[in-house]
Amino acid sequence: MATIPAHIASLPGMPVLVLQGGGAMGSYQAGVFAALDEAGYCPEVVAGISIGAINGALIAGNPPERRCERLMTFWERITGSPALSWVASDVGGNQQAEGLRHQWAAAATALAGAPGFFRPRWPWLPNWWPGQVALYDTGALKATLEQLVDWDLLNSGAVRFAVGAVNVETGNFTYFCSEQQRLDVRHVMASGALPPGLPPVEIDGQLWWDGGLVSNTPLDHVLDHDDDDDLTIFQVDLFPARGARPNTLEEVEERAADIRFSSRTRFTTDAQARLNGPRRAWARLAAKLPPELRDSADAQLLDRLARGRRAVVAQLVYRDQPWQGTAKGREFSRATMMMHWRHGEADVAAMLERGGWAKLPDGPGVWSFDATAQP
Repeated sequence: MATIPAHIASLPGMPVLVLQGGGAMGSYQAGVFAALDEAGYCPEVVAGISIGAINGALIAGNPPERRCERLMTFWERITGSPALSWVASDVGGNQQAEGLRHQWAAAATALAGAPGFFRPRWPWLPNWWPGQVALYDTGALKATLEQLVDWDLLNSGAVRFAVGAVNVETGNFTYFCSEQQRLDVRHVMASGALPPGLPPVEIDGQLWWDGGLVSNTPLDHVLDHDDDDDLTIFQVDLFPARGARPNTLEEVEERAADIRFSSRTRFTTDAQARLNGPRRAWARLAAKLPPELRDSADAQLLDRLARGRRAVVAQLVYRDQPWQGTAKGREFSRATMMMHWRHGEADVAAMLERGGWAKLPDGPGVWSFDATAQP
């Protein structure tokens, strides 16, 4: 394993990986992790939603030396459909041809499914049989995860792992965390059970859907849970919060999905940033208090609320290719998967070269920066 670069080693506290949902674009997260792993920086906490939960389980449920191998095995398996074997990896850089390739591959995935992940339930007609609640069957995903994830290791405490899901009947969002309960394949599949395509997952008599229906980014869970520890958070987002003004109905649909599934990421980081000033003000005031006030229950409560730790959030955001459009989350061709993976590796390399955290303020607080922003 490579030596940790000095500017990475100097980042504060516990390394954390936060993985957003985004379907087929999840191979970008795998590429990001592969590059971080090559730099020698491994997470102690992994939190994910949907495809981020699946990638996270492959990371937390394998020893460090096997994580990248298992990620690649998973992504090669689910993009190995014979129905997509005709999809070329090189169309000469022609955006129109790339767009057609992409749309055809997405259509083929919809009809044939993704091996090791999901397959269509035929006939594909609403209300064809009683109790139909999804278009696809995910039994193959269960078998894949059971083969590629060591659940005893995942629950051992070596890496704290958390996934988010939504209760179908109550609408309540919940994080399942390995520190609080034993997790298994059901919890990961529940986090990725996006309706109406994928069926809900039953856990202890309750049905669960994809956590992205409520919150597609588990950053808030990490910040709320680890309120005493300094943190270095690599947050890997698959939907950009910012984007160009749409000019067609297709662009409207894509932009709406980006906004919906970017899932308050910027809201969370901005809200935390607004608290940085009050945190510093309380620290200055607390230093001036007499001991009887400084040790009071009220002061201790304010200390906890102020959270005098330092958390750096390096946000890596997948930037769409011009030809991807609305099908980007459901196109499981090998060519596009490898493009995503290489894109993730390149973004980490650029982040390490730029070292954007060097300009962040010192001291306690939650400080974030866009690690994929152009200089």
